[in-house]
Amino acid sequence: MNAPTNSTPEATAETTARSAAAWYENSALAMALVVLLLGGLWALAAWWLGFSSFPGPVDALRALPALLFDPNALLAMAMSLGRMAIGYVWALVFAVPLGLAMGRSQFVHDLIHPLASLSYPMPKAALMPILMLWFGLGSFSKILVIAMGVSLPMLYHSCLGASRVENKLVWTAQAMGMKAVARLFRVVLPAALPEILIGCRVGVIMALIVMVSSEMIARQEGVGNLLFTSMDMAQYSSVYAVILILAVMGVVLNWLFEKVRRYLTRWAESVDDNALR
Repeated sequence: MNAPTNSTPEATAETTARSAAAWYENSALAMALVVLLLGGLWALAAWWLGFSSFPGPVDALRALPALLFDPNALLAMAMSLGRMAIGYVWALVFAVPLGLAMGRSQFVHDLIHPLASLSYPMPKAALMPILMLWFGLGSFSKILVIAMGVSLPMLYHSCLGASRVENKLVWTAQAMGMKAVARLFRVVLPAALPEILIGCRVGVIMALIVMVSSEMIARQEGVGNLLFTSMDMAQYSSVYAVILILAVMGVVLNWLFEKVRRYLTRWAESVDDNALR
């Protein structure tokens, strides 16, 4: 015989609430609902305004295959992503060690912080005309402006993470005979990694934004040039198709980086879980 089960109204209500919240907490379903909502609003606005320069989502989706199967368009996207990756790596190599040094050294902080504070609110794409005069219209100027745009959030979060590292960890390493540079990379860097990766995640989206902006200004090749060329030729469906591609790039890059971040900082999440228990 089956044992009788005790079902109270409170337990039933709690189970119902958990079931109702389960669908809402599903990130994939939430993303799908947001996309459908935005697509519906977009279609309604396009129908209401009736502008030829503002096609609906259906027209933009119809223009996607022509772009995705066009070798020139695919080459432009690949070149843009390549420049974005190089600029991101440049910023990573430069900004993270400097940010760690700022977080642990008052002298370095006082030296770099005023310059960083001055350049942080400056739109990095505004520097493109100067870089074009110095380095020409090639890839180097675009990579450089991407690196400049990405380096500041990395610098800030690296400095913040390093400043929060417990001094006793550094003192213990120093007492064991570890040199300053070794302490920076073997003690401070791992302890500050969760905060550093927050800046790196912000930098991914910042790199995408600056990449497109720089290619719109120095129009020779890339996604930004593809976007403006479609607009100059009054191919408005293709313009919005390129915007959709950029949006998907941003979502995919952010999702991939979040997976990497969680893997690299899984130890920190386990420590937080144990502290809450």
